[in-house]
Amino acid sequence: MTSSASSPNTTQALAPSTQSVRSKSDPTWDHCQLLQDAEGKRTIKCLYCSKCYKGGGIHRIKQHLAGEKGDVLPCLSVPFDVKHRLREHLNQVSGSRKRGTNQNQGEEDPYEENVVQREGNTIPPISTTTKGKDAIHKADLAVARFFYDCCIPFNCTNSFYYQPMIDAIAAIGSGYKGPSYYAIRSNLLHEMKKEVELLVANFRNFWKETGCTIMADGWQDQRNRQLINFLVYSPKGVTFVRSVDASDVIKDAKTLCNLFIELVEFVGVNNVVHLVTDNAANYKAAGAMLNEKFPSIYWSPCAAHCLNLILGDIGKMDHVSTLAKSASDITKFVYNHGFLLAWLRKRRGWKEIIRPGATRFATTFIALKSIHEHRHDLQALVTSKDFIDSRYYRDRKANRFVEVVMDNRFWNDCAIIVNIVAPLIRLLRIVDADDRPSLPYVYDGMRRARKTIKSVFMNKKSLYKPYTRVIKQRWDKQLRTKLHCAAYFLNPAFYYDKDNFCIKPEVQQGWLDVLQAKVTTRKTEFFKQSCIYHDKVGSFGNTMAIETVKHLRPGKILIFYIFSLFLIQITNYL
Repeated sequence: MTSSASSPNTTQALAPSTQSVRSKSDPTWDHCQLLQDAEGKRTIKCLYCSKCYKGGGIHRIKQHLAGEKGDVLPCLSVPFDVKHRLREHLNQVSGSRKRGTNQNQGEEDPYEENVVQREGNTIPPISTTTKGKDAIHKADLAVARFFYDCCIPFNCTNSFYYQPMIDAIAAIGSGYKGPSYYAIRSNLLHEMKKEVELLVANFRNFWKETGCTIMADGWQDQRNRQLINFLVYSPKGVTFVRSVDASDVIKDAKTLCNLFIELVEFVGVNNVVHLVTDNAANYKAAGAMLNEKFPSIYWSPCAAHCLNLILGDIGKMDHVSTLAKSASDITKFVYNHGFLLAWLRKRRGWKEIIRPGATRFATTFIALKSIHEHRHDLQALVTSKDFIDSRYYRDRKANRFVEVVMDNRFWNDCAIIVNIVAPLIRLLRIVDADDRPSLPYVYDGMRRARKTIKSVFMNKKSLYKPYTRVIKQRWDKQLRTKLHCAAYFLNPAFYYDKDNFCIKPEVQQGWLDVLQAKVTTRKTEFFKQSCIYHDKVGSFGNTMAIETVKHLRPGKILIFYIFSLFLIQITNYL
């Protein structure tokens, strides 16, 4: 199904009746809009990226927002909390269908106005009489009044538990008395704690099957306490384990190592594959001590943090900081003058200029790319009669603004820097996202970054060396580990791409070292399976399987291989 971003001239928002609005109980409707094009056909528009879908109903737009690859392209602008909530909703719907239920858990036809379904229970349509409308409006006001009175953030309505709470109350009917202050802070809290503990205990079984990564996140709260949060990541999801107050201890390598050992023993020594922490010297030393005690557990710093530091080091280069300052001055001048901003917003296809954030170095380069994309709009502005005749043209700062906008060298330098950091930012998005394991992509991502920088400067060492040196200082000293080499080796998307696969000895050796450390029994069998993978024997050589390696993540590729082998066996049997 094709999608397109329709312009305001070709679509118009529909004004549905109260009945149709109330029937759309699916949470996806809070993040999309029902439109009608010039031909009278209805489409659904994503409120974050403005893409319009003309078919597939609410399920298709939900897949788009949840980032489910397959039928539609994922939305790149949707907030994480919205994406997570809708993905959980999709999983619930899928689980309901697998259990044989005939309810769609709120995924009704987007144009159907007669049935409301929520949480697997079919709820009769609400009366559309005047009395029914008044009751609905009264209930809405009661909920809104509670939010306003308690200063509850509006995005709490996006909580996965918001609608189930309302459904549970509605199922009881009038007269229900909500839990008291004491009940919420004592008995119910203890019950929820037990529920979470059971959930974590259930996760422990998955840790045994797939292995897991322990993540340590240090931070400081408003009371200046030095806290360390410990989380466990596995293909099943991320689990919070505990938070440690380290304010009164000296965070030297030995103390941190003892803390890590305690967590490893809690999770299970044989279950832990990887420890991820800050990249400070004391954490690095503690990671080395942990690896010495448990050779099967590897330490590495946070890849996203390292990439941010690489971008920060590049951003500190004199010519890059000068470019960023000029781009920032352009943005400030435009947004400080409403007349200029209004003129630009009338331009066809205009999108707002992205401004850099204070804490993430990547946003500096994202803002630089955004400015470069607006080059023609800005040049059209400074040469327009409206601007020249306006009082802003005689502004003292306008001379500098016009000079930079019309400077071709400024734009060429912007393009070079944007191209240099593009693979780093692409890799940062991969490692900073929660929708896939990022370990199999780090090694290849850093290789591509260095190759891209060299190609931008046509392999002239004097030009590319300052940038590759920055990467080398962070990558070689902190992030280039045996585990990353092994993950790269085991990713068929890269391993079966013989033209681009890195054949450096460290890759093969990294895989062998990890295999030696993790496999304690049946080593010969594991080596035989490694040869099957290497030689593409059996289902690994299936044509369809090989064609899909570029489009599926490693875990799903393995499932596909197993399924292919199963089909082959069934075919032979028949």
